[in-house]
Amino acid sequence: MAQEAQYTEDNIRSLEWDEHIRLRPGMYIGKLGDGKSPDDGIYILLKEVLDNSIDEFVMGAGKTIEVKIQDGQVIVRDYGRGIPLGKVVDVVSKINTGAKYDSKAFKKSVGLNGVGAKAVNALSTEFTVQAYRDGKTKRAKFEYGKLTEDDAIEESNQRKGTKITFRPDPDIFHNYRFMIEYVEKMLWNYAYLNPGLTLYLNGEKFYSENGLKDLLQDNLDGNTLHDIIHLKGEDIEIALTHNERMQGEQYYSFVNGQHTTQGGTHQNALREGIVNVMRDFYNKNFDAADIRACVIAAISIKVIEPVFESQTKTKLGSLEMAPGEVHVRTFVGNFLKEQLDNYLHRNPQVAEIILKKIQRAERERKDLQGIRKLARERAKKASLHNKKLRDCRAHLNDAKPKKEDRRLETTLFITEGDSASGSITKSRDVNTQAVFSLKGKPLNSYGLSKKVVYENEEFNLLQAALNIEDGLDDLRYNNVVIATDADVDGMHIRLLLITFFLQFFPELVREGHLYILQTPLFRVRNKKETRYCYTPEEKNTAISDLGPRPEITRFKGLGEISPDEFKYFIGEDIRLEPVMISKDYTSDDLLEFYMGKNTPKRQEFIIDNLRVEKNLEEELLN
Repeated sequence: MAQEAQYTEDNIRSLEWDEHIRLRPGMYIGKLGDGKSPDDGIYILLKEVLDNSIDEFVMGAGKTIEVKIQDGQVIVRDYGRGIPLGKVVDVVSKINTGAKYDSKAFKKSVGLNGVGAKAVNALSTEFTVQAYRDGKTKRAKFEYGKLTEDDAIEESNQRKGTKITFRPDPDIFHNYRFMIEYVEKMLWNYAYLNPGLTLYLNGEKFYSENGLKDLLQDNLDGNTLHDIIHLKGEDIEIALTHNERMQGEQYYSFVNGQHTTQGGTHQNALREGIVNVMRDFYNKNFDAADIRACVIAAISIKVIEPVFESQTKTKLGSLEMAPGEVHVRTFVGNFLKEQLDNYLHRNPQVAEIILKKIQRAERERKDLQGIRKLARERAKKASLHNKKLRDCRAHLNDAKPKKEDRRLETTLFITEGDSASGSITKSRDVNTQAVFSLKGKPLNSYGLSKKVVYENEEFNLLQAALNIEDGLDDLRYNNVVIATDADVDGMHIRLLLITFFLQFFPELVREGHLYILQTPLFRVRNKKETRYCYTPEEKNTAISDLGPRPEITRFKGLGEISPDEFKYFIGEDIRLEPVMISKDYTSDDLLEFYMGKNTPKRQEFIIDNLRVEKNLEEELLN
């Protein structure tokens, strides 16, 4: 009989604030990650510091914020009021300490729970805070959340404000690297939401004159059907247009300057309000999906004491604009009912364009109804969860994740061939990682209609596995990873899959869910040590380090990597390369260039970048 575990006073522990954050970082910043995903923890750390600087600007103090990121270290300098010098140490090291509890000092701020800066402090190897105020300065330094230097207050001729310097702990954020593209997007959002604020990232300027109108204009993927409708009121701003080619709908939502990437009550109110206004204006009960088809919109509201559904503040849970005041849904709905309706009456040409768009969406939806029904039946008969998809436990029996943070952990690997899918299936984490197996090369879908998604078995089953037929609201996997061989065929399959997503589900790419799996090209080992190398340079370093004549293996395909080895490449040290579209290009531009007709421009590109497979193989082996 097993001995009963002892439970005494000795089992009871009281953790210091920094110990608890380091022990349970996910409670404070969501997932950890290495920086390849925009919702990884290192960006949450940066956001927590920036939110405090933004709140200063909102309260009328400081119009410039400077950010520097180099070699993993982050410096944020604002020119706000500066932390009161006597509380510099407390506000970054005592939970539930801060001015955000005083609504007179911060009326409509994001940071309300006194945790953000403390989490950054506890999860950094180095954290320095310096406040400048009233011609004086105070500096304090921490390591792993522990105070190591507490300087006395000194005279200073620096402009008032606060400077925060931190370096995320590599033991918590393994192999992390800040992707400047994600940081740029974050700073642009701050600029759009705060016209008049100037931000700098390593010297590059971010500034917006027209708020959410600029946001939509800068993020349009293709042409619009009409000019951007820009509506502003007290505590609310909305921008709205319709994309010429987009299949679904796309939203940007913000609360008190915080990008609520998972939406919430305000975004739901926007979607509902658009439908109600259109139905009333055209005096017809159009289907909501037809009204919202091709919509691209942004909403920003300011709420007193907002309630978010997690510490990372990605989804608004508040029902009221302020405690005891009007409901968010009513506030947004009434604003749209007045302002959007007025705009449509004053701009009959735009109203006519939108009506024709709704009617076209209605026709297309009805044309696809029969095909969609048959496609669902085929997916069901194909025994999706047994044949094509090896699901993770978080989704077995079509059960939705019960916890928001669990969804953030889920990954779907899309691979080709039995050997590759078999290796991943045997080595994956069955709780959060699923595998979808392709049969041969997918169809080149460029220029084809949505009809092909339902008629092509591979596309139909992949769409069903992801649950994205009606948009990303119920996306079953946060990370969609293309896992193909590192050869010409593998690259071609990768390109065809990216084409499929850009053609029919571009929001999956825009919102940062699509990745390429990086697997090692070489294994270099001797009797004592094994190194896996992802580049020829890493291989050469490993050969040098391991001494004379180590064994060198070139992995030509995923199926050649045993499950015992593969588990290292899709575990906590997984290397993912995000698929991103530069602001300088639209998805139409990219698809036309790479997948369209063979133009002289593309021929020139191919010739300039041509490396035949034989030469590539020699390059990798030498």
